[in-house]
Amino acid sequence: MSIELWCLFLAMALGLVHLSAASFAFKAQVGNRYSVGSREEGLAPTGLAGRLDRAQRNFLETFAIFAAAVLMVEMLNEGGWLSAWGAGIYLAGRVLFLPLYAAGLPWVRTFSWNAATLGLVMVMIEAAI
Repeated sequence: MSIELWCLFLAMALGLVHLSAASFAFKAQVGNRYSVGSREEGLAPTGLAGRLDRAQRNFLETFAIFAAAVLMVEMLNEGGWLSAWGAGIYLAGRVLFLPLYAAGLPWVRTFSWNAATLGLVMVMIEAAI
């Protein structure tokens, strides 16, 4: 399996980590009764649970684009140093993003997002050239 596909696989696992962290934090905030119920009250997560929810949504905003770019590179047999490094940078940036967002560190979190986005663009460029 290529480096890009390994990074895609690990990003999928990271997506599950995001989902679990946001879900468990919200459950801890509202309790079992609400989390297993119909949730008609529409409570919104706050504090740590809110930050984890927003981090998860932020991850999902770029993950589909990353997956498509990696699959394009693989299908076109265009994988090279640019896409391999880009996939690794995307994954590293996204891995760092979750704890930085959870901790509420705005500037460092933004640099992590910027790095991940740069990695995503690198994979897209490799697919296009």
